[in-house]
Amino acid sequence: MEENYRFERYRNLKRDAREGININPIQTGGRLTEAAKKALLEYGDGYSVCDYCEGNLFEIRKPDIKTFREDLARFVGADEVVFTHGAREAIYLVLSSILKKGDSIVVDENRHYTTDLAVEKCGLNKILVKNSGYPEFKIKVEDYIPAIEKYKPKAILLTYPDGEFGNLPDAKKLGKIAKEYGIPFIVNGAYSIGRMPVNMKELGADFIIGSGHKSMASSGPIGILGISARFEEKILQPSKTVKNKFCSILGCTVRGVPIITLMASFPEVVKRVSGWEEEVKKARYFCEKFEEMGNGKIRLLGEKPHNHDLMKFETPLFFEISKKHPYGREFLYRILKKHGIFGIKHGITKYLKISTYGLSYDEIDYVLSVFEKIIKGEV
Repeated sequence: MEENYRFERYRNLKRDAREGININPIQTGGRLTEAAKKALLEYGDGYSVCDYCEGNLFEIRKPDIKTFREDLARFVGADEVVFTHGAREAIYLVLSSILKKGDSIVVDENRHYTTDLAVEKCGLNKILVKNSGYPEFKIKVEDYIPAIEKYKPKAILLTYPDGEFGNLPDAKKLGKIAKEYGIPFIVNGAYSIGRMPVNMKELGADFIIGSGHKSMASSGPIGILGISARFEEKILQPSKTVKNKFCSILGCTVRGVPIITLMASFPEVVKRVSGWEEEVKKARYFCEKFEEMGNGKIRLLGEKPHNHDLMKFETPLFFEISKKHPYGREFLYRILKKHGIFGIKHGITKYLKISTYGLSYDEIDYVLSVFEKIIKGEV
């Protein structure tokens, strides 16, 4: 009896942030479209996408995953697209397929930590291109050249943009550098594909990586890997023992809800990237107003003017308030939650990461007004 009562808690799982305003950068681009919500219910039963599978996930025609892959490849400017269980798995798939233990790879200092894990797991030598430091932390792609000439790497990787500051380095210029030196070029676009226009061929990249749950209005976890034709065979290694399966990806990758919601949201994702300039304007609008109300104690870190919706702020003002507030370091999270604003982590006050992606100006103004009331001690 006691055990049955304890397990009842799992029957009615609810998310209090679902109906609020979400400003968390890892979630704003992953909000499901209405079409995706409907598809989720249709295909929520286990391996439901496999109803008509004949041995290869990528060749399924109902739902039409085969055609979707072709459309997605055109969307990102790739010759081929592979689905993975997230951007991190896509990074590992590339490194483990084209590099050997002991090879060197040049990466940017603003990279995601999973790049380091993939490099470590593959036994590679990691060469860092440093950022410019406080307060912009910019990556100058020209700084890859000395590292390339000194270490003779077998690949280079650029995070575009990075998930810490939302900086957008000159990926196209780095693509030209990579071509000049004849080095495979990997772009981690987990925060770009699905939010903004980005094309692998135009950037001169050999691989481009995206995240469905971060930026393509999909349930997670799911990543995409765009591949140039010259590397297709190395990535998609056919099994010698199992028919219709690729050894490098252990047969089939993402089944069920993640791939279905990615498909269902795709038409809207294709459409929304054309509004990217407006998203940048909204981010800059928020940044200007937010810094103004801080009176020198709120400062944007990263490129300025900013070129992405992901923003990181240095906020000593909120840290000072937390020292005197009855809620202590929890005050910001608790007050924002009370006013229907989610995404600021519990106990965080010194630095805030905020995204305005997909918000209306009315919603942005509301968020700003709540922050202003908090600063003035009115809430």
